[in-house]
Amino acid sequence: MISISTTQSDVLPLSSPTVTAATQSSVAAATGVCVTVHGHFYQPPRENPYLDAIERQASASPFHDWNERIDKECYRPNAFARILNDRGEVAGIVNNYEYMSFNIGPTLMSWLERYDTEVYQRILEADRKSSQRLNGHGNAIAQVYNHIIMPLANERDKYTQIRWGIADFRSRFGRDPEGMWLAETAVDYATLEVLVAEGIRFIVLAPSQAERCRPLIGQNHEGQPAENSEWHEVGGGQIDPTRPYRCYLKPEMRLMADHQLSPLSTHYFGRQHSQNSAAPPANTPYIDIFFYDGPISRDMGFNDVLSSSHHLAGRLGQAVRGDHRPAQLICVATDGETFGHHKNSTEKCLAYAFTEEFPRRGWTVTNFAHYLSQNPSAWEVELKPVTAWSCSHGVDRWQDDCGCGGGGGWHLKWRRPLRDTLNWLRDRLIPIYEEAGRKLLCDPWKARDEYIEVIRDRSPANVDSFLQRHQVRQLDDAEQVDALRLLEMQRHTLLMFTSCGWFFEEISRPEGVQILRYAARALELAAEVTGVQLEKEFVAQLALVPSNVDCFKTGAEVYRQLVVTAQISLKQVAAHYAISSLFAKFPREQRVYCYQAEQQDFQIQRMGSMTLAVGQLQLTSEITRETEVYVFAALHLGGWDFHCCIQPFGSRRSYTMLKERLFGVMQEASASHAILEMVRLFGDQSFSLRDLFAEERHRIVQLLSQENLTRLDQLYTQVYRENYGVMMAFHRDELQVPVELQVAAEVALGHRCLTAAKALEVETEDVEPLLAEIEAIATEAGHLRCQLNVPEVKEILEKMVWRSLEALLQAGAGMEDRSPVHLEADIRTIERLIAVGDRLSLGLCLDRSQELYFNSLYTQIVPLCLGWLQLQDVSAGDSVVAAVALGIAGSGAGWDLSSIRQLLELGQTLAVDVECWLNQLS
Repeated sequence: MISISTTQSDVLPLSSPTVTAATQSSVAAATGVCVTVHGHFYQPPRENPYLDAIERQASASPFHDWNERIDKECYRPNAFARILNDRGEVAGIVNNYEYMSFNIGPTLMSWLERYDTEVYQRILEADRKSSQRLNGHGNAIAQVYNHIIMPLANERDKYTQIRWGIADFRSRFGRDPEGMWLAETAVDYATLEVLVAEGIRFIVLAPSQAERCRPLIGQNHEGQPAENSEWHEVGGGQIDPTRPYRCYLKPEMRLMADHQLSPLSTHYFGRQHSQNSAAPPANTPYIDIFFYDGPISRDMGFNDVLSSSHHLAGRLGQAVRGDHRPAQLICVATDGETFGHHKNSTEKCLAYAFTEEFPRRGWTVTNFAHYLSQNPSAWEVELKPVTAWSCSHGVDRWQDDCGCGGGGGWHLKWRRPLRDTLNWLRDRLIPIYEEAGRKLLCDPWKARDEYIEVIRDRSPANVDSFLQRHQVRQLDDAEQVDALRLLEMQRHTLLMFTSCGWFFEEISRPEGVQILRYAARALELAAEVTGVQLEKEFVAQLALVPSNVDCFKTGAEVYRQLVVTAQISLKQVAAHYAISSLFAKFPREQRVYCYQAEQQDFQIQRMGSMTLAVGQLQLTSEITRETEVYVFAALHLGGWDFHCCIQPFGSRRSYTMLKERLFGVMQEASASHAILEMVRLFGDQSFSLRDLFAEERHRIVQLLSQENLTRLDQLYTQVYRENYGVMMAFHRDELQVPVELQVAAEVALGHRCLTAAKALEVETEDVEPLLAEIEAIATEAGHLRCQLNVPEVKEILEKMVWRSLEALLQAGAGMEDRSPVHLEADIRTIERLIAVGDRLSLGLCLDRSQELYFNSLYTQIVPLCLGWLQLQDVSAGDSVVAAVALGIAGSGAGWDLSSIRQLLELGQTLAVDVECWLNQLS
C-alpha cells in the first residue's frame, strides 16, 4: 500500500466519497460571512538570457531546477489536492485554484505552459469554473509582468509592466483582469494612476500600507446615510480588513506622494487639508483596495494555522465581526508557495476547508471581484506615500541598507549602488532605443508595450504580423534583426529590475547574478545594433558595489566571474552542436535551445580511438532572427579530450578543400598532425568539452563514463557471485558482512534491477518474465539486506503503473470489451508493480495513477456498480435488456460481480477510498 501523510481533521467520514455538492453550485450573492484566501504564486525568471531555458540548478536536487521542484511540491499538489479519509485514502481530489483567489506571475505561467501542461490547464480550468460559480468573476487576477518594485520604476516602465501583465493574463484566461497584484504589494499614487488608466478595478494591500480611512460622504459602514465623515487614523495597521475601500486619486495625493508626505502632514499642506471632510468631485478617478488580515496571514506563513482545516477555520472565525452587518469579508493573503512548498501537505488543509469546513459553518467561499460586485466600497482610504508588504521602511529593501533581509553579519550596502547602476544603464539605453528605433518602428514605445505578443508567441507568422504592424516601411532581413534586437534590449532592461535581485543579503546570490546577466545581454544588444559600447562604464560603476564575499569584493568581480563567463556567442552554439554531433545523429533541422540549426553538410570518420566530424551549419536565433553559417571540425581523441574549431563559411570551394585536407590527415592516424592541421586551417581558437552547455556536457560525460561503469558492474557482479555463499553464511550466523562484499552485492543487484526495468519499460507484449526477474531481485536483496540505490527503477515503475492503469481504464466502450480473465491479469500486473516497488523500498509516488483512477471511479466504475445492483432487482428474463439500457453489458462476457470487485480492490491498492462501494456489493 502507498504511504500518504494526512493532517489532523482534514479527513472525510467513510460514508462521504465525494466533496460537498453545495460547493459546486453558483453563488448568487456574497452575504453573511465570506472568505477569500489569496495565493501569490510567483517564481522569478531563471532562464539563461542566451538560451531561453533554465539550466540545471544543483541546489534544487534531485530536481532539474527550482521551478520543477516547487511545481512538484506546490503547484501540482494544489491542482490535485487530496481529501483523505481517516485511513489516509483519497476520498476526494480538489482543484484548489477553483476556490482560492490567486495570481500567478507571467514568467511562472510561461514555464508551466511549457513544462507542465496538465497543471497549466487545471489552472485555466479553475478560473473558468470559479467564474461560472461566482457570477462571471474568476479567481485569477493579473500581476505586474516580471515582479519589479513599481514605485522605483519610471513612468514608462510602470505602463509597460502593467500592460504586459494585462495582455499576458488576457491571452491565457480569455478575459480582462479585474484586479492586479503588485510585486511585494509595493505601491505609490503614481502606480495607482497607471492601474486606473489601464482599467484595473482593485488591488490587494497589507493593512500597514493604509494611513487613514472614513465612511464615504453620505454613507456609514452599512451603506446608509452618514452625517459624520471624520478620518480615522489607521497607520499602525489597525484598518478593518473585512470591507473594501475606495481610494480616490486626488491631485494633492499625488503631490504628497511625490514629496513622500503623509496625508496627516500639516507642515506642507496645512491643517485645513488634514481635517478636510469634503467629498471628492464626482469625476475623481479611484481604485478599490482590499486589505488582507495581517495577523492571520502571518500565522498562515509562520505558525501552525495550516496544520488542519479545523485550526484554519477557527483562526479565521476569530476575525468575524459580530456587528450584524449584511456581509463581511475575511480575507487573507500569503505566498502561494506556502501551500505545499514552505509547509508540506498544507494543500490538503485548504482543500478540506474550501469544500467541507467553510460550508459547514455557513461561510461563502468567494473572491475579491465577486465580493466587490455585491458589496461596493462604502469607505474611503488614503495610503501612506510609498509602501510594501515585506519592508517596514517603504521600499528601501530594494534600494538601500535598511536592514530588511539582512543577517549573519553581512551588510546590505550594495543595494543602493546596484540600484543606481541599473538605473544609469536604463537611462543610457533610452536614447539609444529611441534613436535607433525610430528608423525602424513607427512608435518604438508603443511597439515595446505590444511586444508581449511576441514574447507569448515567437512563431514566425506571429513575429511577421507584429513587425508588419509596427515597421516604418518594409524592413529587409537585417533591419528586422535590428528591430528585434532593440525590443529584446528593452525586455532585458525590464528583467534586470526583477525584485528578487535585492531581496536577500548578497549581490552574488543567484538572484543578483541573474539580473546582472539580463543587464549584460541588454548591453550586448545595444552594441550589436548601434555600436555604442557601455560595458566598460557599467563595470566601473559595479566596482562601487561592495560584496560580502571575499573572492568577489565588488560587483565588478561578480560580473567578471559569474556573468561574463556565462555569455554565449553563436560560435559557442555551433561548437556545442559540433561536439554533440560526435555522439548523436542529428536530423537536417534540429532545435538547439532557442536556435534553429540547419545541417547543410556533415561527414564523420573514425580511425582507431579518434573520431572526426566536419560540417557546414546554419544557425538562426528564434528570438532575434540573426543568422550565421559556420564550418566546423570536431575531433574526439578518446576519453575526455576534444578539439573543436569553428569559422564562418567562406565559399563552397574553400569548404571542400578544408574537408578533404582534414580527412586526408586523419588517415595518418596521428592526433598531433590532425590538431596542427586544424590550427592551420581554423586558427588558434578552439573549443573543448567544457565549452558545451551544461546539460549536453553532463550527457556526454555520462556516455563517456558508461564503458568504465559497465566494466565495474561486471567486476562487482563477479565478486558477488563468487562470494554469495560466504555472504549467506555471515547472515545465517548473524555476523556483519564485510563492507566490500556488501557493496559488491548492492551494485550487482542494482545493475541487474535497472537492466530488467529498462527492458520492462519497452516491452509491449509479455511483461511477465521481466516483472518476475525484478521480483526475484527484490527477494534476493531482502535476503542479503541490501539497500539498492536505483532511482531510475523508481521512475520506470511509476510510469509503468500509470501506463498499465491507463490501458485498463480506457474511456468509453473499451473497458466493456475486456474479458474477466484479461481484466484479472491486468489488475494483477499493476498490483505486482506496486508491490515490488514497496519490497525494493523505492517509495513509489503514485499520485498521477491515483488521479487517473479517481477520475474513472465516478465516470466508469461506479456506474458499473450501480448497474450490477439494479440488475439484482431485474427478473432473469429482462436482465439482458436492462443491462443494455444501463450500458453495462458488453458484446462478450459482460461484467460480473467478481470483475467489479477486482476493479474496486485495485482502488484500495492505490489508496483510494472505495469502501462504501465494496460494502454495497457484499
